[in-house]
Amino acid sequence: MKTTLLASSIAVAVLSLPTIAADLKYTPGEDARFNWQSYEALKSQDLKGQTITIFGPWLTQDKELVESVIAYFEAATGATVNYSGSDSFEQQIAIDVQAGSAPNIAIFPQPGLAADLASKGFLTPLEPKTATWINDNYAAGSSWVDLGTFAGKDGKDALYGFFYKVDLKSLVWYVPENFEDAGYEVPETMEELKALTEQIVKDGETPWCVGLGSGGATGWPATDWVEDMMLRTQSPADYDKWVTNELKFNDAKVVNAIEEFGWFVRNDAFVDGGARAVAATDFRDSPKGLFTSPVKCYMHRQASFIPSFFPEGTQLGADVDFFYFPAYESKPLGKPVLGAGTMWSITKDSPAA
Repeated sequence: MKTTLLASSIAVAVLSLPTIAADLKYTPGEDARFNWQSYEALKSQDLKGQTITIFGPWLTQDKELVESVIAYFEAATGATVNYSGSDSFEQQIAIDVQAGSAPNIAIFPQPGLAADLASKGFLTPLEPKTATWINDNYAAGSSWVDLGTFAGKDGKDALYGFFYKVDLKSLVWYVPENFEDAGYEVPETMEELKALTEQIVKDGETPWCVGLGSGGATGWPATDWVEDMMLRTQSPADYDKWVTNELKFNDAKVVNAIEEFGWFVRNDAFVDGGARAVAATDFRDSPKGLFTSPVKCYMHRQASFIPSFFPEGTQLGADVDFFYFPAYESKPLGKPVLGAGTMWSITKDSPAA
């Protein structure tokens, strides 16, 4: 079982991160932001003639980002790497592994799905030294190891996943110029955010752009909203119980979080296109209303990856900015933050994988 190259390839990728990978082109030695030491180390692996297949959830711009990193791995090792993405990744990977047609590497946006496949024997454990590398090179490395460690078919825990791209989700994007022109201030509490939402409507404008469409994965942006609301209305202990299903989805605490999300989207005046447009709007298209003239919406809650889908040439911090999706001032729960990460796992082992 040879599993070290997965870690080696992502070691290069991780240290290039999406904000850097956005403009990385394969130009050896010319970009000081890239970890050239890792790149040079990869050259010791001769994989000429070998092919690695990778399947994940990324399309369009995100696909271009990961392929820009893969190009470095191909150049260093001589391997051929074929990446394919799908909006229906979660459904398709489950079908592929059971049919015996899995890719060498799968990129999971949900650790829960990876844990389920590991428990059924469909994932290959990574070598123990991979955990050591994560501990040595990641801040709070042990936490990332824990998140990628699952029980296998034999019931024993092992590291199955390596986190590559991590995003912050508790963000609200806005155009500072639009706020300034309208006289709006960035809200610092959930109470202020709700008041701002209502004020924008009173001013005859639309506060939010929301899109839940994502092909076979349609609806996942709504789960992010609900998770953020759970963190802001219930204790961390209750959130953890919810994750393990000890706290059921029909529990009053969960229903309340869903209702809190509903407050923002069920009112036609609150969202661009009205409430019915929310599910029909693709999440990649939903932020576009921030940049139109006249303005279609003033705020868009989405993760740190969404700038990939902003209009070309948009300058972060100038043309668009973000603020923290705030906590309730009336609830003593601190200021929680929701995050997410895509995890690479071996679904069909090979020397190159």
